[in-house]
Amino acid sequence: MKTLIICAPKATLNLSKPSPWKPNFLPKPNHPIIRLKPPSASAKGFSPPSVAGDVNKNEKPLRRRNNDGDEDLPTPVMYRLIRRILFSVVVPMGLGLTFLHVFGVLKENQVYDAPLWLPFVTTLLTFGASSIGIAYGALSTSLEEESEGSFLGLEQFQKNWVEMWQEEEKDDAT
Repeated sequence: MKTLIICAPKATLNLSKPSPWKPNFLPKPNHPIIRLKPPSASAKGFSPPSVAGDVNKNEKPLRRRNNDGDEDLPTPVMYRLIRRILFSVVVPMGLGLTFLHVFGVLKENQVYDAPLWLPFVTTLLTFGASSIGIAYGALSTSLEEESEGSFLGLEQFQKNWVEMWQEEEKDDAT
């Protein structure tokens, strides 16, 4: 009987009550939820020194502080960092995809039927190198605006690697 009433051509629905699914809570401007500040985190190697006396007064700071107290990398350093990360990720991934395509073409043309472990191992190595490339690209970048660094950045990688672990040891000691 209820189905007939709802499906009737002149049936009207009475929706005078508010929907139970829509909350009626609107926070006031001074409500504690609005005043909360999101937590901020900093990556290793990009955080300020823990003690004010650690900074050498003669050195020019590598990073600038913005209004929130976070540090900004200079624009040339940021672009260099992005370039290095992209290069160290895209090249191994491109090689991996190329090897997969070559194995597929060789198999289709019946030139060489590679065993299943060979594409698996090449994919594992090239895509693994691509994922490691993110860390290598970041650590091999010179954080000084003036110095570009070498093509591969091995010297800068060694320097940044040591600095990163020294900061870890300082954090553990405090």
